[in-house]
Amino acid sequence: MKNQRPLIRRTLSQERFEVLIKKQLRGTATFKDLIELDEIVNRDPAIRENILEEMHDIEHPSQDEGTHNSIQNVPRQKPTSIIDRIKEFFSRLFNADHSIDLRAA
Repeated sequence: MKNQRPLIRRTLSQERFEVLIKKQLRGTATFKDLIELDEIVNRDPAIRENILEEMHDIEHPSQDEGTHNSIQNVPRQKPTSIIDRIKEFFSRLFNADHSIDLRAA
């Protein structure tokens, strides 16, 4: 007896959608293929719903994935006044390591 895999029932639109998505991901899809893909997505509500769910999962990852922990809080610098900026400029100007040899000029 053969080991039979369970049958997966798909419509022609679903099969064509998979073929076109694979072509798009490989970068070999033509403009005509992309138009057909768009028509299939707009025509088939099951495929459209599946795509919208995937897009929502990408844009709003769940709390379980732990991706929100990878974002670090970067402390913001307090906006400085014009006087503080001038002080910083002169301190950098006079405290800078001058590599210019004035005797050579």
